[in-house]
Amino acid sequence: MKKKTLRISLFFALIISLVFILPSFNLPAYSAKAINLKVAMYFPPPAFQTKVLEEFCRDLEKRTDGRVKVDYYAGGSLLKAPKVFEGVVSGIADIGYSHVYYTPGRMPVTEAVGLPIGYPSAWVGGQVINDFYQEFKPKEFDKVHVLWMNTTPPSAIATAKKPIRKLEDLQGLTIRAPGQAGEVIKALGGTPAPTPMMEVYDAISKGVIDGEASNFETLFAFKFAEVVKYTTSVWQINNPFPFYLVMNKNSYDKLPPDIKPIFDTLVGEYKERYILTWNSIDFVGKNFGLSKGVEFIELPPSELSRWQAAVAPVIDDYVKRMVGKGFSEEEVKGWINFLRERTDFWTKKQIALRIPSAVGPPEVRPEAHTIK
Repeated sequence: MKKKTLRISLFFALIISLVFILPSFNLPAYSAKAINLKVAMYFPPPAFQTKVLEEFCRDLEKRTDGRVKVDYYAGGSLLKAPKVFEGVVSGIADIGYSHVYYTPGRMPVTEAVGLPIGYPSAWVGGQVINDFYQEFKPKEFDKVHVLWMNTTPPSAIATAKKPIRKLEDLQGLTIRAPGQAGEVIKALGGTPAPTPMMEVYDAISKGVIDGEASNFETLFAFKFAEVVKYTTSVWQINNPFPFYLVMNKNSYDKLPPDIKPIFDTLVGEYKERYILTWNSIDFVGKNFGLSKGVEFIELPPSELSRWQAAVAPVIDDYVKRMVGKGFSEEEVKGWINFLRERTDFWTKKQIALRIPSAVGPPEVRPEAHTIK
């Protein structure tokens, strides 16, 4: 009887021990303490890009039932655009959005995306840049966790006083175009200026610069349509600005095991939404420009061929520059061939999916199918 009682006592003692011991083995301990993240965005608050990224932040709070709290800093209030990358690395911000030309030479491999290859839309450019990152994983992003990338819509040159209808019209003009975009403007005969985007409006209105090289969407996002009179579409030699949304590695690694899948899923959803947003806002920019009396100019085929020939050396110079940094010529040309192949692939996809764009080939332009 005593032995039976002893066995029962030992059994209950074992059960009680397991109750207290098991939670410390292989079972995640989730803290109820809120996780606070700081997100830095340099675009002005009214911009669509700003609003969509803020929606990402609010959705993150909602889907985690408030366990993640996000302080959102728009308009460069936490970090100015050139400081975003290092600010995320150092932990000033947990997440930050900017583009590679604000730190020329800091991300030389990814700068290949901005060569004048001719992406027909922001949707195609966005898919291509993400493919490029996943394929080559440039070491320049090793210090951060990449959430997504995108490109601007196709290139255009907006000017305040002089319309650009032929190559010679750029002679003597100072055009805002940082980094590799500046090399394209220089090859076309203009003088590039690396003016920060938030200062471009005033610089044009005061005559400090003659115009800017970006795309239709900036006519609305930065209200450039109020200070320019002409914009010339040059999507066939499109050299977009490559953008990135990156996260501090420690901040990402510290996300609890139950939060991280929610976060990753949301990133995947908003990556595609952000790319579509960048694609669609070109229509908004064009409509805003038209309402302000901006004249939209397209180059005839005979003139366009001259522009394509003029920018070809920019690609050759990039190859030489990267070989000088220790990459093989075969490797660098492989990046460029990959970009061209993926551009062709995603252009066909865009046509098949009937995703409209403000510029590009006739198959993706709604006005090209309008019966007059």
